[in-house]
Amino acid sequence: MSLTVSTMSSLSTSYKRVVVKLGTSVLTSGGECLDRAHMVELVRQMARLKRGGCEVILVTSGAIAAGREHLGQPSLPNNVASKQMLAAVGQSHLIQQWEHLFNLYGMHVGQMLLTRADLDDRERYLNAKDTLHALLNFGIVPIVNENDAVATAEIKVGDNDNLSALVAMLADADKLILLTDQQGLFTADPRSNPQAELISEVNRITDELRKLAGGSGSNLGTGGMATKLQAADVAQRAGIPVAIAAGHSEGVIERLVLGESVGTRFCADAQPLDARKQWLLAAPSSAGSVTVDEGAVRALVDKGSSLLPKGIVALSGSFQRGATIDICNHSGRIIGRGIARYDGASLAKILGCHSDQIEQHLGFSYGTVAVHRNDLVIL
Repeated sequence: MSLTVSTMSSLSTSYKRVVVKLGTSVLTSGGECLDRAHMVELVRQMARLKRGGCEVILVTSGAIAAGREHLGQPSLPNNVASKQMLAAVGQSHLIQQWEHLFNLYGMHVGQMLLTRADLDDRERYLNAKDTLHALLNFGIVPIVNENDAVATAEIKVGDNDNLSALVAMLADADKLILLTDQQGLFTADPRSNPQAELISEVNRITDELRKLAGGSGSNLGTGGMATKLQAADVAQRAGIPVAIAAGHSEGVIERLVLGESVGTRFCADAQPLDARKQWLLAAPSSAGSVTVDEGAVRALVDKGSSLLPKGIVALSGSFQRGATIDICNHSGRIIGRGIARYDGASLAKILGCHSDQIEQHLGFSYGTVAVHRNDLVIL
């Protein structure tokens, strides 16, 4: 007999909106096929959250694995066309599985397939936000995945860890849960080092932590601990706490939203970025870059200043006015990202110049700054 929400107990929580990301290794339990028994257990937990008043957004991997399963695990060339074909076949079967499982609990789902192109453009980003909120307002569970069937390298987010962070910001979520085949972030790779210890809480992601993260732990997935740290960094700075935990831990979703110490917890920044800077941090791919001197680095990082032409020593790429550009120090490290007030050709003519000389060199002026601090996020 089908279960309905009315026959289930609810799970009361202070969270109003949670994003749950499920990796391929969680959905397949490390095998080659979808583990439907485990999927229904995860849905049961999300249904209890929903009944308790917490809205749930699901970011799901697994389309390629579902495609392989449906086609009988064919031997295919390891190229983009084969993966896109598998994703095209598998995505429909994956969403059917989720629809069936959520329907057991009387819940409707809505599918959103995104690429970076949907997030780079500010208007399309806001349209995606509106669609997501409309689904939530109607009590529908949004199920999000990257549109792998059409995405190319230039327009891919690349992994569902980072996509889930973007979705958490789009949804104004209260928490992001990344479920994987590992218990969390360790001091070393626990698969090869028995002395590795679980890191229970992270306040700030440092270069030392990034060095602990390796590549993809599964030949079925595209993410690894490195991409989860990237996602956690983005979400933290947007004011969203993050948890990385094992997807097969008993009642893991319920335990995390109840505040139990499971896996690795990443604390939200006390002073999160505003909405426009969140978009700058996470969504746009850069059209070019500028290199700035040490004085400009100090002004940007320590004082929150705008970037002036005087501080720019070099630039790279052909970009238009209004494009997103990276700001680098003398060693090439990206220290910030912002929206250019001048196109690349114009900026090349005024780099190193004082602001009051801009009109003299160009014959026009869009203002005294190359990148305004309101259009700038420090990385």
